[in-house]
Parts: sequence; C-alpha cells; structure tokens
Amino acid sequence: MARTIAKDHDQKRAQILKSAAKVFADEGFDRASMTQLARECGISKANIYHYYGSKDAILFDILEVYLRDLRDRICGIDLDGAGPEERLRLVVAETLRAYQGADHEHQVQIGAMGALPEEQQKLLRGYQREMVNFMSDTVQAIAPAAFDADAAKLRAATMSVFGMLNWYYMWNTGAGTEAREDYAGLVSELTLGGLRSL
Repeated sequence: MARTIAKDHDQKRAQILKSAAKVFADEGFDRASMTQLARECGISKANIYHYYGSKDAILFDILEVYLRDLRDRICGIDLDGAGPEERLRLVVAETLRAYQGADHEHQVQIGAMGALPEEQQKLLRGYQREMVNFMSDTVQAIAPAAFDADAAKLRAATMSVFGMLNWYYMWNTGAGTEAREDYAGLVSELTLGGLRSL
C-alpha cells in the first residue's frame, strides 16, 4: 500500500529548505551535516530523510525554489503604461524587495551552487539569465542609442545595477522595507543619471 502524503507535507519541505539555507550559509555547504540540518529544523534525522534523500537534493531545492520564485516575481512585474525611466524604478525597487528575507538563500547561491551537477547548475543559471535579460532590456530602453551594437557596454551597465543591489544585501542584512525603498530610489537615480550622460 502506498504511503499517504501528510497534509502539511509542502509546509514541512518549505521549513526544511528555510532552515537548511541558514545552516548552509552559516556553516558552509561542505561542512554542514544532515544531523545539523535536522537539529535546525527541529525534526529527527530519519524524518528529514523522509523528505530529502541527500544534502545535495536539499541544496538544489533551496536554489531552484529561490531562483524560480525570484525570476517569476521580478520578470512578472506589471510595466504596462510605464515609460522607460519609471520601468527602471519599478524593476529596481521590486528586486530589492524580493531580496528581503532571503539573505541565507542568497549566500547559498553565491557560495554553494558550484557543488551541484552541471545539468542542475544549467537550469539555475537559466533563471539568473532571464532576470539579467529582463534588467538589460529595462536599461537599454532608457538610452537605446548608447548601446547600439555595443553588447559589452550594455552588459556592464546591467551588471553594475545588480552590483549596487547586491552590495546592499551584503552590507545591510536585515534592512526593513522603508530602508530598501530609499536605497532603490538612490540606485535608480544613480543609474538614470549615468545612462542619460552616455
């Protein structure tokens, strides 16, 4: 007889992923053990194996869920009726809001993605690429003539925006919504000022 799935199965998996992200961020993926993960989750080691067969499977799910949700949130912004400059402001603000509460997942993405098999990394990089392309289109629309036939310059401008946003994550862990909104405004104005001068 097949084992039934508990009503709180998805909630438990989400709890495991959140707790494991903290352990991987604090300890490093290589040093973390399933025993530590179970302890952080407040469940037995046997119970954690009921949900995930390995530490690698947990790592992949942390990053797949995080990056897919991030991609969907950022690329799904409603930009109808917004001009190019307003689009940039909306995308920058939503990106910074989407980072809130995901410090551990972000650290795991930076530090542990390389531990996954190439095929899994390829899927995750695909999510990242979609977000970069979305931001790139947003940046290009502000000063299209400046980037005509200069893909390298457009990529540099796009990644500079992400650099400013990621700097905030690195140095302002736990910043609230209002502080993020203020910084999003600063990033937008710095970016727009630079793009207008190209």
